[in-house]
Amino acid sequence: MSVKKIIICDAIHEKGFQFLEKESDVEVINAAALPKDELLKVIADADIAITRSPTAVDSKFLEAAKNLKALVRAGVGVDNVDLDGCSKRGIIAMNVPTANTLAAVELTMAHMLSCARSFTNANNHLKIERVWKREKWYGIELYGKKLGVIGFGNIGSRVSVRAKAFGMDVVTYDPYIEPSKATDLGVTYTENFDDILGCDFITIHTPKNKETVGIISHDEVAKMKDGVRLINCARGSLYDETALYDGLKSGKIAFAGIDVFSYEPATDHPLLDLENICVTPHLGANTVESQEKIALQAAECALYAARGVSYPNALNLPIKTEDLPQDIVPYMELMQKMAYFAAQVNRAQIKSIRIKTEGEVSQYAKSMLTFAVVGALKDSVGDKINYVNATYVAQEKNIDISFEEIPHSSSYHNKATVTLTTQKGVTTIAGTVFEEVEQRIVNINGFGFDFKPKGKMIVFKNKDVPGAIAGIATLLAKRNINIADFRLGRGKDDDAMAVILVDEAIDKQTLNELNTLDSCLWVSYAIL
Repeated sequence: MSVKKIIICDAIHEKGFQFLEKESDVEVINAAALPKDELLKVIADADIAITRSPTAVDSKFLEAAKNLKALVRAGVGVDNVDLDGCSKRGIIAMNVPTANTLAAVELTMAHMLSCARSFTNANNHLKIERVWKREKWYGIELYGKKLGVIGFGNIGSRVSVRAKAFGMDVVTYDPYIEPSKATDLGVTYTENFDDILGCDFITIHTPKNKETVGIISHDEVAKMKDGVRLINCARGSLYDETALYDGLKSGKIAFAGIDVFSYEPATDHPLLDLENICVTPHLGANTVESQEKIALQAAECALYAARGVSYPNALNLPIKTEDLPQDIVPYMELMQKMAYFAAQVNRAQIKSIRIKTEGEVSQYAKSMLTFAVVGALKDSVGDKINYVNATYVAQEKNIDISFEEIPHSSSYHNKATVTLTTQKGVTTIAGTVFEEVEQRIVNINGFGFDFKPKGKMIVFKNKDVPGAIAGIATLLAKRNINIADFRLGRGKDDDAMAVILVDEAIDKQTLNELNTLDSCLWVSYAIL
């Protein structure tokens, strides 16, 4: 087993380090405290890098990182990452877009309440100036007001739900979602941006790109209601700051809540001179819980990449995942994981790789097949397989690949299945995704399950007889192997299958001993 080197270039929460350091197939290099010129000297041998805002992934960085296969930006924004440069060098770049979701949602609500009640000004008036003047700080209620939400992704949708709990009437503009995603939550969906401009409050939750920079400028402010209140806890430059300043100065915009600026740190910004604005220094991800999630998810992405299992939230694949509907991308990743899982369970020369997609995801079956081929061939081909050459490699190896599309699913809203045929036999694994991001494997060779595709797993098929589970547990206990989870599926022919999540790596001797149990029909080991 080759050991991959993961270099951590910037400070992350200690739980991220702990997650990686317990894995025997990776070596962790902590370079967070190194000056950036020193970092360039130690990065040459790294296979995977984890970075944050302080590290510029520019031409100097990429030239120094001669062995780099993947890069994880521990956070949402990738403004400091040269994605084109990564692509030219075959480096897959990933980010961690959902770890700070709740933190950003709650900060948005804090700014919304401050916009309504001027909490910060009232606090400063009393605490700093020591003036008790209640009549100066009349605000408005959120109840009954109309909120316009620009962007209805992970954050925008959750802000909407919370705003509705305050009794607000919510309307959203997002041309990249199905309207039902909003209407199912009781939110009005509009294709007319002017409907947003007519709201009492407006908040924005979009990525920063050519389409969204300056999406609110002078013309849009002119169309707004007098006394509108604006919030931006997403990215700087989405609101034209000159237009924002002019609107606040004139009173057209009654109040604004701003967490992000075009250029940061914004310690000398004209907006700071205005009274009718609440500002924070880019605190969207600044909660203890969020930092832990960011570190753990970044570490998990790095581990997946090191093992070649998958590349979560990849930003520069030939298949542009950022252009796909948000709820489709997890199925791409799940398909690759299931194929990789199947190849480990059924270790032999592969004859065919077939996938079946059911439900709305079926229209993306061809793209998902590429992910399945990469997953299935990763163990046998290694770093030579990628998303560009996957089908060609399969053809060279005379592996038959195909996909089946079923527009409607009988058991789940969406379902993905991969079937791997080798010289030893056939392995079929099916999965689905709950609540947009929760990946689950729900079936292996006809045995029903429900478990996350991650970790060290023993797959054990056995006769469905008394004592089978006890025999497994006893043997693992003798070898000091801790069972983290145990999932059992029962078949129709007096047999059963167990998927056992363990904390320690399983060696061949342990597998051989499990195979000698009276109840055992076969046993395999897989790491995801």
